[in-house]
Amino acid sequence: MSDAARPLRAVEPLHAIDDRDVEDAWKSGLFGRAEHALAAGGWQAGSSGGFPRVYVVADHAGLGGSEVMLLRIASVLRELGVDVTAVVPDPSPVLVAAVREGLSVIALPARHPVTWPWALRRWDRTRPPGLLWCNGLMPSAATIGRRDRLVHLHRSPSGVRGLVARLARRGAVATLVPSCAMLEAVPGAVVLPNWTDRMRRADPHPDEDGRIRIGFLGPLGLDSGVHVLAEAVEWLEDCMPGRYRLVLAGEPVGVPEEDLALMEEALGPVAHLTHRTGWVDTAALFDGIDLLVVPSVVDEAFGLVATEAMAARVPLIVSDAGALPEVVGPRGEIVPAADPIALAERIAELTAGSATAKRGPLFERWFAEYSPGAGAARMQALVDALGVRTRDPMRSVPRPQ
Repeated sequence: MSDAARPLRAVEPLHAIDDRDVEDAWKSGLFGRAEHALAAGGWQAGSSGGFPRVYVVADHAGLGGSEVMLLRIASVLRELGVDVTAVVPDPSPVLVAAVREGLSVIALPARHPVTWPWALRRWDRTRPPGLLWCNGLMPSAATIGRRDRLVHLHRSPSGVRGLVARLARRGAVATLVPSCAMLEAVPGAVVLPNWTDRMRRADPHPDEDGRIRIGFLGPLGLDSGVHVLAEAVEWLEDCMPGRYRLVLAGEPVGVPEEDLALMEEALGPVAHLTHRTGWVDTAALFDGIDLLVVPSVVDEAFGLVATEAMAARVPLIVSDAGALPEVVGPRGEIVPAADPIALAERIAELTAGSATAKRGPLFERWFAEYSPGAGAARMQALVDALGVRTRDPMRSVPRPQ
């Protein structure tokens, strides 16, 4: 059986699979039969015929990582023959994206983020039968107490969010998380890793000044480790003047003023080496960098940008925060979080030729674990376990692209 066709496995919360230490543990231990976990939770289908359709509900109006996954989830369900509808705020970027994807859409009027959960709960009182796929904590919390819900958490809940998540999970048919790293915060969940499209570098081009371009993509802030990356580049410039350039793609979304000030202070010494692109197309960014760094200092629930780099064969370094080591696997380049010297030394080693950037093995890992084909295979296993009806019982999973 190919890796992409392996069925989904539920992971026991106290025995999470971690293949940073065990070769092939991900493959041998993570994906089994999801119905074991669902049955253990006492779930039974709402009717003998199973769920007639699935409603995938947006977490918010923006087009962040969870909404990107909403579009992918809905598209795969449609390919598997499921009657699926995306439930999204109107107006919103996610509504525009869903319409462009040709998805069936229910748009609920919600011009302000505060009104979205209320609009959703009102609609849910009279919605037709089906499984409500709550794609995030907000729709999960907004529909507490309702039947036939699936809770899908894309961020590790802590503090007040942890309490809300525990309440939101009550009565749900199952809880999904994207990584083993989240199982400590969400015990008893089923691991459904995210997946990404194939990324191809259309027109890679060298730096005009011959510098090595270190790339970053994501929200610019302390949690993302931008200050750590800036200190690493400063150290590299001191040791090897004129050799490196920093390319920052993203914006400081939701960053507190005090954190923003600290980040800008860290970027000051390397401002002359830094090119800020704002939000850009991922493929375009990959064409203009030689190495991508994901230097997060807070525990990541997954790491979509890392899988995109793996798909594009871009050399990659990640910190050991949360699920990032889990994503890149035992052959990835991993450095301690919040350690700029370790990061700088690893960048220097990879770009000096004393170590080989492991692009081939990372691409193979993406293909086996995080490609569209791998995602579709796991979604089919989940659909079967949940008892969701399909139009074609002889459906086949799309081949990995």
